[in-house]
Amino acid sequence: MIKDSCATPARPFDAVAGGLAMPAWTADFVVAATTAANDVNAALDFAERFGNDLPMPGGGATGVRWALLAAAGEQDLSAARVLEAHSDALAVLHESGAPPPPGTWGVFAAEAAGVRLDADESGAPTTLTGTKPWCSLAGSLDSALVTAHAGAERRLYAVNLHDAAVRVDPPSRWVARGLAKITSAPVHFAGTPATPVGEPGWYLRRSGFAWGGMGVAACWYGGALGLLNSLRHFATGRAGELAGLHVGIVDAALHGAAAVLAQAATAVDAGAADGPAGALLALRVRAVVADAVERTIRQVGHALGPAPLAFDEQHARRVADLELYVRQHHAERDLAELGRTVLTADPS
Repeated sequence: MIKDSCATPARPFDAVAGGLAMPAWTADFVVAATTAANDVNAALDFAERFGNDLPMPGGGATGVRWALLAAAGEQDLSAARVLEAHSDALAVLHESGAPPPPGTWGVFAAEAAGVRLDADESGAPTTLTGTKPWCSLAGSLDSALVTAHAGAERRLYAVNLHDAAVRVDPPSRWVARGLAKITSAPVHFAGTPATPVGEPGWYLRRSGFAWGGMGVAACWYGGALGLLNSLRHFATGRAGELAGLHVGIVDAALHGAAAVLAQAATAVDAGAADGPAGALLALRVRAVVADAVERTIRQVGHALGPAPLAFDEQHARRVADLELYVRQHHAERDLAELGRTVLTADPS
């Protein structure tokens, strides 16, 4: 349990910590996240500065980890997105028993039709050949954990992205208005040296995969808190019940999301979210938080109208960032998977 007292007044994201005290450096962390707003280099510096300080998931302070991710998201979703990916890579390496590495890290595990990345483990070192899609900030990071096909399974590998056998496509197709500077592009590997991390299939089977997915949901929650702050500012001092109605709807939704995240963090630390139980919990948590975020976006839009979307750069960017980020939840597809998992689960 973290014993340091929080250096800032209690904030809504503290609820995610599940009763654990936030670290003494939380105030510096929040300032740094604010300073990194929409600046990729500053966001990378922020992630490298604080990534190793976030408690490891499953280590007794998972709620604090998620509360810090939420705090970053409340200030700036680009900063939170970079921190989440970097700290997730560190958590994966920690879980594998590898020493903490220097530099900035990402995790590239997406698959797409028409492209494939294969590992050749027949010699020393292992090499990767092929293309990996959807690699966020690959041209700006130092290293990455990359999944590649190794026989019948996928395996995780650590790769130096500065290696001459790595080529990152220019992000010319990245036209997103949300997370506009957190560009994603394919990365091509041509016999690139790589270090295996874990056994074949380990990356997707490990409990930490589900825990990391819930950490992403904490970032979504934080981004929605930023919109709630804008809504509260708008509603303060306005007469009539309508302004209060908008605030009430959003506050209730985000209170529920915070409670679910805090409960899940407690389960992770108690060893009650391992294996299939963790996978089911992650599906539930992400569904609840995504629904709360989408409700927040809709309700804030109804309350504030078009003016801030047209004339307030920070608000418009936050809405666009959050709309894109929360699409990491695959909506009805993930809900269908949740339903199938519930129906096939052992009722005992």
